[in-house]
Amino acid sequence: MRTSALGLLAATAALAVAASAAHAADLPGRYSPAPAYNALPVFTWTGFYAGLNAGYGWNAGDSRFYDPAFGTIKGRRSGGFVGGAQAGYNYQFGMFVAGAETDLQYAAVGNKGASYGTTYYPGDSDGFFGTIRARAGVAFDRALVYGTGGFAYGDIGGNRGYDPLLGHHSGDEINWGWTLGGGVEYAITNNFTAKVEGLYVDLDTKDNYNLGGRVSVNRDAEFGVLRAGVNYKFN
Repeated sequence: MRTSALGLLAATAALAVAASAAHAADLPGRYSPAPAYNALPVFTWTGFYAGLNAGYGWNAGDSRFYDPAFGTIKGRRSGGFVGGAQAGYNYQFGMFVAGAETDLQYAAVGNKGASYGTTYYPGDSDGFFGTIRARAGVAFDRALVYGTGGFAYGDIGGNRGYDPLLGHHSGDEINWGWTLGGGVEYAITNNFTAKVEGLYVDLDTKDNYNLGGRVSVNRDAEFGVLRAGVNYKFN
């Protein structure tokens, strides 16, 4: 009888332990698993881009006219609207960004011309220029501070001449030179960026002679540009 009672007690204890273990298995663990972490994509300046820009340009050079009958006189400087398009490629390594850019611009940066009595050389404020430049800078996440420089070309500050004796003369032609500048660009989204940029452009001076070599026109095409632009960066 005593043995049966002990057996019954042992069986009851075993059932209690099993039930307790099953209940514990159904309870949530003391430490819940860490939630999955989805890291946000890190922005990079690497990639091709294209965009538009607009701004203001001002003539920093002189146009000089020489006529043996009247001597030498300077044309007056002028400034005006500058606008166009650009395209390029950036490559980012660490905080540093290097790339290349080309642009083509309309530029109302000419001169006011000059006159000698009935001989008149009206200024030409309509022109164009383009650049092919290297860019290098430092990126602070979505902000990029950079310098730029390279080749420049264009027809800026052309002069047309009219002399009652010698007729009409056009001095328009494409010149080549160099450019330096810098700017700040900011990535508004992963695809759209906005920038403010300044350039100094120096196109080689050209001498143009009227009929018979009587009148020469010396164009010193140097000008500054301050412009704002937007780019679309292709992923």
